[in-house]
Amino acid sequence: MTSKRTKLQEDTHFRVLRLLQENPEMSQRELAEAVGVSVGGIHYVLNALIDKGLVKLGNFTAADDKRRYAYLLTPQGIARKAALTRSFLVRKMEEYEALREEIEALREEIDDDFLNVDNMVIKS
Repeated sequence: MTSKRTKLQEDTHFRVLRLLQENPEMSQRELAEAVGVSVGGIHYVLNALIDKGLVKLGNFTAADDKRRYAYLLTPQGIARKAALTRSFLVRKMEEYEALREEIEALREEIDDDFLNVDNMVIKS
Protein backbone atom coordinates (compact mmCIF):
# COMPACT_ATOMS: atom_id res chain seq x y z
CA MET A 1 0.00 0.00 0.00
CA THR A 2 1.34 3.38 -0.94
CA SER A 3 1.75 5.78 1.99
CA LYS A 4 0.01 9.14 2.07
CA ARG A 5 3.40 10.87 1.92
CA THR A 6 4.40 8.90 -1.18
CA LYS A 7 1.10 9.78 -2.87
CA LEU A 8 1.62 13.46 -2.11
CA GLN A 9 5.16 13.29 -3.44
CA GLU A 10 4.02 11.53 -6.61
CA ASP A 11 1.24 14.09 -7.08
CA THR A 12 3.72 16.94 -6.69
CA HIS A 13 6.19 15.34 -9.11
CA PHE A 14 3.36 14.71 -11.59
CA ARG A 15 2.15 18.30 -11.40
CA VAL A 16 5.67 19.73 -11.75
CA LEU A 17 6.55 17.47 -14.70
CA ARG A 18 3.26 18.32 -16.38
CA LEU A 19 3.76 22.06 -15.93
CA LEU A 20 7.37 21.92 -17.11
CA GLN A 21 6.48 19.91 -20.20
CA GLU A 22 3.98 22.61 -21.14
CA ASN A 23 6.18 25.55 -20.12
CA PRO A 24 9.88 24.79 -19.42
CA GLU A 25 10.63 28.47 -18.82
CA MET A 26 8.53 28.69 -15.65
CA SER A 27 10.40 30.18 -12.73
CA GLN A 28 10.60 28.37 -9.42
CA ARG A 29 8.29 31.00 -7.96
CA GLU A 30 5.71 30.42 -10.71
CA LEU A 31 5.97 26.66 -10.29
CA ALA A 32 5.59 26.93 -6.52
CA GLU A 33 2.46 29.04 -6.91
CA ALA A 34 0.94 26.74 -9.54
CA VAL A 35 1.62 23.58 -7.51
CA GLY A 36 0.74 25.11 -4.14
CA VAL A 37 4.03 24.62 -2.33
CA SER A 38 6.70 26.98 -1.06
CA VAL A 39 9.55 28.18 -3.27
CA GLY A 40 11.92 26.20 -1.06
CA GLY A 41 9.75 23.12 -1.55
CA ILE A 42 9.83 23.54 -5.33
CA HIS A 43 13.60 23.98 -5.22
CA TYR A 44 13.83 20.66 -3.35
CA VAL A 45 11.47 18.94 -5.82
CA LEU A 46 13.36 20.26 -8.86
CA ASN A 47 16.68 19.10 -7.43
CA ALA A 48 15.19 15.65 -6.78
CA LEU A 49 13.87 15.46 -10.35
CA ILE A 50 17.24 16.57 -11.72
CA ASP A 51 19.08 14.03 -9.51
CA LYS A 52 16.78 11.27 -10.80
CA GLY A 53 17.57 12.29 -14.39
CA LEU A 54 13.98 13.29 -15.14
CA VAL A 55 14.69 16.99 -15.69
CA LYS A 56 17.74 18.76 -17.02
CA LEU A 57 18.67 22.42 -16.90
CA GLY A 58 18.97 24.39 -20.08
CA ASN A 59 19.65 28.05 -20.70
CA PHE A 60 16.61 30.17 -21.30
CA THR A 61 18.04 32.16 -24.20
CA ALA A 62 15.05 34.45 -24.70
CA ALA A 63 15.35 35.91 -21.19
CA ASP A 64 17.03 39.23 -20.52
CA ASP A 65 18.40 37.68 -17.33
CA LYS A 66 20.86 35.06 -18.59
CA ARG A 67 20.85 33.40 -15.16
CA ARG A 68 17.34 32.07 -15.86
CA TYR A 69 17.02 28.42 -16.73
CA ALA A 70 14.62 26.29 -18.67
CA TYR A 71 13.71 23.00 -17.03
CA LEU A 72 13.58 20.39 -19.77
CA LEU A 73 12.10 16.93 -19.37
CA THR A 74 14.49 14.17 -20.38
CA PRO A 75 13.19 11.09 -22.20
CA GLN A 76 13.13 9.36 -18.79
CA GLY A 77 11.19 12.34 -17.44
CA ILE A 78 8.61 12.05 -20.20
CA ALA A 79 8.24 8.31 -19.51
CA ARG A 80 7.94 8.92 -15.75
CA LYS A 81 5.33 11.62 -16.36
CA ALA A 82 3.31 9.17 -18.46
CA ALA A 83 3.48 6.56 -15.68
CA LEU A 84 2.52 9.14 -13.05
CA THR A 85 -0.34 10.33 -15.26
CA ARG A 86 -1.73 6.80 -15.42
CA SER A 87 -1.50 6.21 -11.65
CA PHE A 88 -2.85 9.71 -10.92
CA LEU A 89 -5.83 9.09 -13.20
CA VAL A 90 -6.56 5.67 -11.63
CA ARG A 91 -6.40 7.15 -8.13
CA LYS A 92 -8.63 10.12 -9.05
CA MET A 93 -11.17 7.83 -10.72
CA GLU A 94 -11.30 5.70 -7.55
CA GLU A 95 -11.74 8.86 -5.46
CA TYR A 96 -14.47 10.04 -7.84
CA GLU A 97 -16.33 6.73 -7.60
CA ALA A 98 -16.12 6.74 -3.78
CA LEU A 99 -17.36 10.34 -3.70
CA ARG A 100 -20.17 9.55 -6.12
CA GLU A 101 -21.29 6.65 -3.91
CA GLU A 102 -21.14 8.84 -0.81
CA ILE A 103 -23.21 11.54 -2.53
CA GLU A 104 -25.81 8.96 -3.55
CA ALA A 105 -25.98 7.61 0.02
CA LEU A 106 -26.45 11.14 1.36
CA ARG A 107 -29.22 11.82 -1.16
CA GLU A 108 -31.02 8.66 -0.06
CA GLU A 109 -30.55 9.66 3.57
CA ILE A 110 -32.05 13.09 2.89
CA ASP A 111 -34.99 11.50 1.06
CA ASP A 112 -35.57 9.13 4.00
CA ASP A 113 -35.36 12.04 6.46
CA PHE A 114 -37.93 14.04 4.47
CA LEU A 115 -40.26 11.04 4.33
CA ASN A 116 -39.96 10.60 8.09
CA VAL A 117 -40.64 14.31 8.68
CA ASP A 118 -43.64 14.21 6.32
CA ASN A 119 -45.03 11.15 8.16
CA MET A 120 -44.65 12.95 11.49
CA VAL A 121 -46.45 16.03 10.17
CA ILE A 122 -49.30 13.95 8.72
CA LYS A 123 -49.77 11.99 12.00
CA SER A 124 -49.79 15.15 14.13
